Amino acid sequence: MNRLSIPSALLSAKLTQNVADLRSRISAVSTEATTGQRADLTKHLSGRIGDAMLSQKALQDITSERSTLGIREARLDLVQQSLSGIQTTTNGLSARLLSAVGIGNESEVTAVSRDAKNALEKVFSSLNVRHGERFLFAGDATSTQPFGDTDQLLSDVRQMAIDATDAADFETLMDDYFNSPTGGWQQTIYQGSATASDGDAVTATDPALRKVVAGLATMALAGQDSTPALLQINMGALQSAADKVSEGQVDLTNLRAGLGVTQERITSSQEALDVEETILTEAFTKIATRDQYEAATELRELESNLEASYLLTARLSNLSLMNYLR
Repeated sequence: MNRLSIPSALLSAKLTQNVADLRSRISAVSTEATTGQRADLTKHLSGRIGDAMLSQKALQDITSERSTLGIREARLDLVQQSLSGIQTTTNGLSARLLSAVGIGNESEVTAVSRDAKNALEKVFSSLNVRHGERFLFAGDATSTQPFGDTDQLLSDVRQMAIDATDAADFETLMDDYFNSPTGGWQQTIYQGSATASDGDAVTATDPALRKVVAGLATMALAGQDSTPALLQINMGALQSAADKVSEGQVDLTNLRAGLGVTQERITSSQEALDVEETILTEAFTKIATRDQYEAATELRELESNLEASYLLTARLSNLSLMNYLR
């Protein structure tokens, strides 16, 4: 009796373990057949798991870098739109002012002055552009709106025109106001930072923008009833203002061209990432995925084996000494 029961018990235990293993394997293969992904990548790859992890890390790095490039691309696009808008807004103002002053057309000077003031307000608005919560022309002070309204600026320029003894003196005062770190432009008007850690950033202290703003501010005061005497059809001061706007537009074109080169580099980098991602994805897929047809075939075999194991277990449980002796 003991000689028969011991092998029977061992066989039963072995079958029970086999059934458990088959059920576990069926669950894994079923998942693989459905998803096409290895259920246990570490076990499948064994000693090659390091290569797979490196490939996966490289793919994650590509995703991160693409996100960074996307943010840079979006910011530069907004900056380009703002600078383009400034150029469009100021187009023609210099020529109109010089023509009106040249023939002494006061009504046209007044019209140009009005348009220059509107353009100045649009410039300030353009320079307040944001990407998310980041003010793009504020330098490192990204959370600070760089400009308020134009009233203080126009008041300062008006006072300088009143204080100046002549056009040359006015030019000296304007130069100090806009170009000196201690001048009114950086100390009173511009609320951002003069420095930018972001290599792609353009701050409102850029010479091109300062020229445009300085010229527009002077032009905006030329045709008003309370215009300082220095700016009343004064060819010297007004021509200087017109020249600044024209020079600023040229400088803006050069600035935008430089930004365009950066944008092209970003596009090239994104394209390179696409190629690299395709190669890495293909390589990772080969080692990390499971052929679903192959998995389905194995699944059917495992299910057949499980049925056979169940049948054998049932027969073993019904086995008696009498059946064995027969």
